[in-house]
Amino acid sequence: MSTANHLRELYGLPVFDFPGPKDEGTGGLPAADAVAWRISSDAYDAEESWPEAFARFTAAVDTTRVRAIVVGAWEEAYEDGPEPVITALLDARPELPALRALFLGDMESEECEISWIQQGDVGPLLSGFPELEDFGVRGGSGLVFPALTHRRLLSLTVQTGGLPAAAVRGIAACDLPALTRLDLWLGTSEYGGDCELSDVAPILEGSLLPKLRYLGLRNSDIQDEIAAALASAPVVARLVTLDLSMGVLTDEGATALLGGRPLTHLKRLDLHHNYLSDAVRERFRESLGEAGVTLDLERGYAEEDEDDGRVWRYVAVGE
Repeated sequence: MSTANHLRELYGLPVFDFPGPKDEGTGGLPAADAVAWRISSDAYDAEESWPEAFARFTAAVDTTRVRAIVVGAWEEAYEDGPEPVITALLDARPELPALRALFLGDMESEECEISWIQQGDVGPLLSGFPELEDFGVRGGSGLVFPALTHRRLLSLTVQTGGLPAAAVRGIAACDLPALTRLDLWLGTSEYGGDCELSDVAPILEGSLLPKLRYLGLRNSDIQDEIAAALASAPVVARLVTLDLSMGVLTDEGATALLGGRPLTHLKRLDLHHNYLSDAVRERFRESLGEAGVTLDLERGYAEEDEDDGRVWRYVAVGE
């Protein structure tokens, strides 16, 4: 399996790490509106809490110009959720009038494995920042995502090794009339990804997402079922990019997708980390690649059991 890496960019801005207490004052800071600010504590041995780091940040930076914040590790993220982080951000709303992008839980495996990150209810962040245009969260354990309405949100990203079904249903029921990009890492049942096809059905129907252009339903162990359902899904007709990468996609789901509604209107179809045969791979190249659709057909990793010959296939990001 691969791992989730630190964000390098958010809202079109390069990510910059706000210095820790030992490095404070050792170098100049960029302009407040020129970067996405990653603010972190330490998940294992914190010298300061995340709210304390955030307090130093608000004292050092002109927060009225800050456009993007990346919440990195918080102390004991493998045991404790982000409630103090969320409270600190909400308390600072008057100081953040220009905030348009927020990502919660940007941790690499050395800080906290993606499926160990303890999350919480992110609804108050979206309700509390009605001007947000880009929101993302990493980690599915304990994640609560209530059905809500947000008029300005353009991009929603949820990265998990296992996305709980209740959170999927909440996202699917959200009224997001401006959303153009939805990217969900559904994960595997081994790490809490217990959603079924019926849970994502409202997304496939698409009536609450009239402006959606990019749809990612990926990193899933039910990738075949999703691909087959997308073959007749109304939402596909309005997409520019369809992303079914990182999951356990086999010939069964891929053949159903090819046999459904035409996909030649797409600019990009991303199926990387798949388990397709050469014959099906060639069918995609002939039917879509020759029509001008950009394809990513990179194979995934599989293991064969030496004792009984069974093949084990994996999502790209689990633990």
